[in-house]
Parts: sequence; C-alpha cells; structure tokens
Amino acid sequence: MSGLINYVSCGALWLGLLVRAPDLVRHRHDPYLRAICAVLGLAGLCFFLGAPPTVGAVNRIGDVPNLAAPVTYVVITGYCAASQLLVVHWRGGPRVRRTARRWLLAYAVVVLGITVTFALGEAPVERRTDLDTYYATTPFIAQMIVLYLVAHLTAVTVTTVSALRWARRVRGGLRAGLTLLGTGSLCGAGYSAAKLVAVGARWSGRDWSKLATTVSPAAAGLGALLTVVGVLVPLAAPRITEWRRARRTYARLEPLERALDDLLTRRTLRLPRPRLASPATRLMWRQTSVHNALSHLDPYFDRELYDRTRAGVLAATGETERAEAAAWAAVITAAVRDEADPAHRVPPYDGDDGGRSPERVPDPAALVRIADALAGAAPAPAAGAVPSGTTTAGTP
Repeated sequence: MSGLINYVSCGALWLGLLVRAPDLVRHRHDPYLRAICAVLGLAGLCFFLGAPPTVGAVNRIGDVPNLAAPVTYVVITGYCAASQLLVVHWRGGPRVRRTARRWLLAYAVVVLGITVTFALGEAPVERRTDLDTYYATTPFIAQMIVLYLVAHLTAVTVTTVSALRWARRVRGGLRAGLTLLGTGSLCGAGYSAAKLVAVGARWSGRDWSKLATTVSPAAAGLGALLTVVGVLVPLAAPRITEWRRARRTYARLEPLERALDDLLTRRTLRLPRPRLASPATRLMWRQTSVHNALSHLDPYFDRELYDRTRAGVLAATGETERAEAAAWAAVITAAVRDEADPAHRVPPYDGDDGGRSPERVPDPAALVRIADALAGAAPAPAAGAVPSGTTTAGTP
C-alpha cells in the first residue's frame, strides 16, 4: 500500500493529460492549452516522484541520500510555475507575456534556491516519508523545505481564488469545471499548509509529523482528483449535452416511426438497428428510417388534405407551426393507409400531378413536431378531415 495514493493520483492526472493531448496537438501554439497540459503533467510527476518506492529508487540511482527530495521539490516548483501561467492566461489582458515572464523568473529563482540549499545542507539519513519534519531544524535543508512549501502554497492559493472568482461569471460546464478546479487547488493548499504546520511544530519541539505523512498526502490526492475532473468537465459537458439532446429527440420521434413501422417492414426500408451505439448514432438511424419511408410515400402525399387540415387547425388555434405539424401528420397517416391498400395505388409522382404533394418535405426539426402531433392525435382521420386532439406544433 506504500505510495498507492501517489500512484493513483499520478494516474488520474496523466489520464486527464492523455484526454487533453489531442487538443494540444491540434492547437500546439495555444498558451492556455500548453499551460493546462503542463499543470496536469507536472502534477502527476510530483505524485510519482513523491511515492516512497520512487524516492528510494531515485536515491539509489543517484547514490545520494535524499536526492529525491530536491528533485521532487524542483518538479513541484515547476508545477507551481505552470499553475501561475494558467492563471495569467485565464485573466488575459495586454500584459500577459510580461506577467508570465515574471512568474517564470520568480520560480526559476526558487528552483535555484532549492538546488543551492540542498547542496549546502547535510541530510545523510534517508527519509522517504517524513523528510520535511525530520530535517525541519537542519541548517539549509530547513530553508529548502520552507522555500518549496511557500512557493507551492502561493501558487495554489492564487489558482483557487482565480478559478472560483471566474466561476461566478460563467455558466454551464465551464462553471462546474472551474469550481472543481478551484476546490482541487484549495485541497492542494491543504497539502502545503499541513506540512508547514508540522514543520512549525517541529521548531517548537513538538512532533506533529502525522500532519505531513497522513493529512498532507490525503489532501493532495483529493486535490488531484478534483483537478482532473475540473479539467475534463468543460471538455465533456458539450458532448454530454449533445447526447442528452439526441436521446430526447430519438424518443420523441418514436410515434412517427411507429406510424411508419408497417411500411418500413414490408418494403424493407429500415436499416439494421445499431447495437452499442451512441445516442447520436441511434438518432441518425431512426431519422434515416423515417426519411426512407417518407421518400417512398411521396407519391401518396395529398396536397388538398394538407391544405384543409392546416387551415382547420390554424383557424382553431391560431398557431402556424401547430397547424403545419397537424397537417403533415394527417397527410402521412393517409399516405400510409393508401400505400397499403391496392385500391388506392397511384402512379409514381412525376413532378406534375396537379398539386398532390405538399410544397415542402419536412426537415429534421419538423419531424419531431410531426411525431408530437401523431402522439397527441386521435385515430387516423378520413380523407379531408381535420385530426382532433392535436397538441403539438411543427413546420414542414
């Protein structure tokens, strides 16, 4: 179980990076995308390097006790710099590049300070989990610890405030993503704050190392999870909205497909039903089946029935779209009946039938309204009659 939280958190962050990678490839010059991918990649690397097994491996490879500490702290500082760049690009403005350079310079100084203080200090005893508190009173090593923790706390605090402030100005998936990202950064602040408290307690002679070894990693792990979800929500929200809309439209078209079912079966006009398909694919399948049936019924569409039905519903309701949807519902119902009855066969439509067909074929949006009209209509009317009980509108 040693390091499990670190590796799980690392995997979650790199999964988020993997999802974002295609966008970065397509828009490699977008500074916002580069910053957010850097945040995800470096945050994951921080967790990976901070896991006790990785710490031991780095120390053995480098043949320097506790070499993993400055390496991890440098990566954490890089993560802090990426977080600040992300905030800078969020805010925008005419001084984005200048502000970004200043943050980069500031964190470069922090990296230099970490390197110098570790080189000047002495940490001969390997500590894989509690180095921060164990060496909290050791000259130069203590300064190195405080330096990286303050840098980290500054970065996550600015990110938290910026994300939550921006979240109040937007709506939808972006707002949810920013709220989660801000909350994740707040948990990240808990990581450095807990360690700073533990270090301060060590200075006063108390042993609060549990804060650094238990509370701090848990806060960091939760922050990583929330950060990844916050990054992915704005990306997934439009797709989820599209799927919900497709499912809703698919369900609303069911009465129209049901009215055409006998024709679709007899004339084998329906494509094979897709299995394990997305809502958008299933919607396309149903729309294609309906269009195939309507194309076959075109010679049977009665313009006079359409006009009479439309005029009757329009006079009763005063709603144009409702009248047109009801008219199409009547025409389609009559056409299905006539096509199935040999006594009502008509020759294929040649474009000059004296006005049998309505002027326009229903578009996809109108099909939904026609299906609604069929769902709320009484049984199929006789030719020339206006269907009663129609409740929904549509435009052919």
